[in-house]
Amino acid sequence: MSHTLHAPRAITQRRTQRTKRLLALEAVAESLLSVAGLTGAPVVHSSGAEVGHLVDLVVRWEGEPYPPLTGLVVRVGRRLAWVPADKVDELQQRRVVLRSAKLDLRDFARRDNEVKLVDDVIDHQMVDVDGVRVFRAADLFLARVGGGYRLVGADVGFATLLRRLGPVRWRARPHPDRVIDWAAIQPFSDPGEPVRLSRANSELRRLRPGELADLLEELGRSQRQELLAALDAETAADALEEMESDELSVLLRDAEPEQAAALVAEMEPDEAADALRDLDEDTRAELLEAMPEDIAGVLTDLLDYDEETAGGVMTTTILVFEGQATVAEARRRLRQRDEHHDIDGVLVVDADGCLVDDVHMIELFVAEPDQRLRDLTKPPWPVTVTADVPLEDLVEAFVENRGSSVVVVDDAGRPLGRILADDVVDALLPHDRERRRFAGILS
Repeated sequence: MSHTLHAPRAITQRRTQRTKRLLALEAVAESLLSVAGLTGAPVVHSSGAEVGHLVDLVVRWEGEPYPPLTGLVVRVGRRLAWVPADKVDELQQRRVVLRSAKLDLRDFARRDNEVKLVDDVIDHQMVDVDGVRVFRAADLFLARVGGGYRLVGADVGFATLLRRLGPVRWRARPHPDRVIDWAAIQPFSDPGEPVRLSRANSELRRLRPGELADLLEELGRSQRQELLAALDAETAADALEEMESDELSVLLRDAEPEQAAALVAEMEPDEAADALRDLDEDTRAELLEAMPEDIAGVLTDLLDYDEETAGGVMTTTILVFEGQATVAEARRRLRQRDEHHDIDGVLVVDADGCLVDDVHMIELFVAEPDQRLRDLTKPPWPVTVTADVPLEDLVEAFVENRGSSVVVVDDAGRPLGRILADDVVDALLPHDRERRRFAGILS
């Protein structure tokens, strides 16, 4: 959980990238067209004769960072007519000019992957990936790119909202004070609306789990589920591990049981057990029932421990080998484990399964492949605790160990799990945001 330490630098880098995008927008500032300003504008033939008034602009939503304009919704008398984009000669801030006086106006019908900018996007919830925040667009901006028009940005400025709500003449003045480049935006929809998140903005992949957690905490119920569905399972689980416990509980209760169970099953065992403890008994039982039997068994065992003891905060993500195993075998097992980034060493046991040593990663990877693990065991020997040791005593164990983790063993000395330094911080600090901050510093 080290995202807090690095987040300021990461956000600075994203802001630098956004500035570069804004410079590109500024270079074409004179051609920016306000969607709010276009709404209600007269639609005229090339001869100047009026056809109707613009109701909405339609873009193709999927597949490109800057959605292209596909057509207009125009009110002609009492009808809502469709004008394809190739029939548009020019979009002016308060007028739309068509290419020909001859036009076959058809009734508007939405096609797959098409979105109406006024009805479906303005005032709807979105994520600014650069700034790592949730916002609602007060206005949208189009620009001519190549031979057509594209959606290039969103404005979140309060002044823009006032301009929209004010006299019509104000809407023709596109003076964006807080423009976000559309390539850095992840849009969402409200329940029942036609806009759906069909793919995650590729920029989301740059966000750290803690930053995704912050976004999930800000999003509404349906938007949370959309974002989670767009992330791969491991990334989603990492983000959930960083959420505040009360927000995570709400998310899991709101999700379908199968989805919630799948998310919890992907989390680190200790984090998953903590999440389940915060749920009511019926919901917890329902999620465990929906999980694979082996994972549910591990979590059930963890839930049996008092959360104020070592067993209640340990993770069971460990790798255990007998001494005759080779370094090559250990490396191979590590490569096969998806959770290897959470393992700081491998545990070596004797023929009875009792702990002999905790071989750290650096020792494992500087050793010769054909060496036996028993040849790597040496003092200082690992500090161990039993599962019933109180949390307060764990601090002493860490001081004695002077390492990043201690090993939890049963009464016979067989390893049960491992406790990392940030697990102790999580357990001892009362507030989730404080836990995040100190965990980041500690890591």
